Amino acid sequence: MRTTILQLFLHLFLLFGLSPLLSGVIGKTKALFAGRVGPPLLQLYFDIWKLFGKGMVISRTTTWIFRAGPVVGLAVPLLASLLIPFGPVGAPISFSGDLIFFVYLFGLSRFFTACAALDTGSSFEGMGAVREVTFSCLAEPTLFFVFIVLARLSGSFSLDAMFGQTLATSWHTAAPSLLLILVCLFIVTLVENCRIPFDDPNTHLELTMIHEVMVLDHSGPDLGMILYGAAMKFLVLGALVVRLFLPGTTGNMALDILLFIGGLLFMAVVIGVIESVMARLRLLRIPQLLVGVSLLSFFSLILLLR
Repeated sequence: MRTTILQLFLHLFLLFGLSPLLSGVIGKTKALFAGRVGPPLLQLYFDIWKLFGKGMVISRTTTWIFRAGPVVGLAVPLLASLLIPFGPVGAPISFSGDLIFFVYLFGLSRFFTACAALDTGSSFEGMGAVREVTFSCLAEPTLFFVFIVLARLSGSFSLDAMFGQTLATSWHTAAPSLLLILVCLFIVTLVENCRIPFDDPNTHLELTMIHEVMVLDHSGPDLGMILYGAAMKFLVLGALVVRLFLPGTTGNMALDILLFIGGLLFMAVVIGVIESVMARLRLLRIPQLLVGVSLLSFFSLILLLR
């Protein structure tokens, strides 16, 4: 019982305290490539704090769905984080088959976000909702294939066991499959968090925006919850990538947690480099890439079963 409470405290501390920092690291990395100073590392903390202190402007055409979208978008990554280990810290909640629950938690968040965008009656937000749902549906099979490979290696359908201590041993026996799903999981992280080359979170052109156009009518605390929820979602999916990349432990809990945090910061730097050296893909190319990634993840399963 005491261990579970400690795990819960560490999860919540890392989730709420670290998630906005990753956005700052990406911004600083991109600014470095552009030869600029860039925003402060803690800029997202300041923005969220400022938004929670502001008022809201809500259209009369909207219903309760418009207000529910940001709340669900914040609650889902919070609950999803409790199902996965954060480095050496095990998941506070674990049960057989929780991988299905994990995937469809984000499906629930996506559903409410899209419905909130459609609830405004804006054609631009409706266009963004369609793109968001389409790309996520194409990325979902990849995530399932990744989990199937890990379930096969661990012999468990629980995320805590799949990303647990057996993962380090699996690298010795199934390195090619794990390397492929590492690449696939990283790409899923990019598309689920609307990063380049799939979407540009800094663009302000309605015809090219995907996620950002869906939240144009939100303001004040609602927008703050959206920004915080997006940062937490990035950390949750990034934690899976880092755990897959750094499966071993040193035996020292404090050092392992520092390595996990360092892995997350390194991943943020890598994403900042990617966004600095390439542009977003044409919309017609994105489905082709996502289908290719799904086939790659399926090939990793074939390698494992051969």
